[in-house]
Amino acid sequence: MVWVEILAVVVIWLSFWSLIPRDEWWFRGADFPRLQILVLGLIAFVLLLVWDQPWDIWRKLIVITLIAALAYQLKMVLPYTFMWKKQVKQVSQHQLNPKQQISLIISNVLTSNHQYHLLIEQIQQHQPDLVLTLESDQIWQNALSVIEQDYPYRVPVPLDNLYGMHLYSRLELKDTEVKFILSNEIPSIHATVILRSGQPVQLYCLHPKPPSPTEAKYSTLRDAELLIVGDQIKDLDQSCIVMGDLNDVAWSRTTRLFQRISGLLDPRVGRHYVNTFHANYPLLRWSLDHVFHSTDFALIKMQRLPYIGSDHFPMYVVLQTGRAFEQVQEEPEQTDADEKEAQEAIQEGIEKAEKEEKIVTDKIAQDYKNGTKMP
Repeated sequence: MVWVEILAVVVIWLSFWSLIPRDEWWFRGADFPRLQILVLGLIAFVLLLVWDQPWDIWRKLIVITLIAALAYQLKMVLPYTFMWKKQVKQVSQHQLNPKQQISLIISNVLTSNHQYHLLIEQIQQHQPDLVLTLESDQIWQNALSVIEQDYPYRVPVPLDNLYGMHLYSRLELKDTEVKFILSNEIPSIHATVILRSGQPVQLYCLHPKPPSPTEAKYSTLRDAELLIVGDQIKDLDQSCIVMGDLNDVAWSRTTRLFQRISGLLDPRVGRHYVNTFHANYPLLRWSLDHVFHSTDFALIKMQRLPYIGSDHFPMYVVLQTGRAFEQVQEEPEQTDADEKEAQEAIQEGIEKAEKEEKIVTDKIAQDYKNGTKMP
């Protein structure tokens, strides 16, 4: 049963590893599998209790520390279960008003995935007002042309670098803009969508790079991009929705800070997880695709849609706006410490982006000087 003690120690280590305030991917990666760590910790805890051996100091120390680790993991994941108070109210039957509603599908399609028909079938079945595809290139844009007759408003950003995105809308879009906030490789879509009632809603579609050995070694730019958007939203006196594959989990330090800075709500709190990634590994799933919204929106429906051949499941959400909801829903509380932390993270991200851009620019200039590239 020595392996049980080893398992417990690993759970303890992983639980508190993520508390270290570092941006390297090997630190921030511990944010993602909290559910899996919790389950392994509970297994280790039960086995340690029933282990038919004398209770020496080492075993007692492991059990006490493991209890602390499990309490911490529960604190992080319990808000996204039915045992927690709902952050977003459910729209009752008598409150339904189609003119004040907006429905959307978010889908990271996976560039190399060619099962276009599966997503198209889901779009045709649910008929959402908005469709946001991520990792979509020109080939995906061509395949989705069959839905264009139903979606007269479109913002295409076809890229081959896994960060292309396309926004399709039945509702009128105004002031559409594609921005590259911190990197000339990572686009985001900003627009105003007009509901059937005529009410404008500010829309942000994001897909920052994840901290990983193959993408970004640091989470600095991802965190800063999210917080820059949150900082803009806090000064908006307007309905707002942020959606996309944020390459971060709902319970991470950055995502929770984003909510407090922006004042936006998460409809998953008090309900259930919507674990959209990884579609091919049931035991290794967490929420990477998100919808956050202002306090005037309440929830009608939220669900994960079936498999479409991607490593992500699509996400389907229906919201309704109204002053009645705004009066009973509270914004997450922001402190002075939150504001300071956010501004420091934003500044660090801007400095890192400028440094990386300078490195790229200097390399191109040197290539030209050496004659290895033609201007």
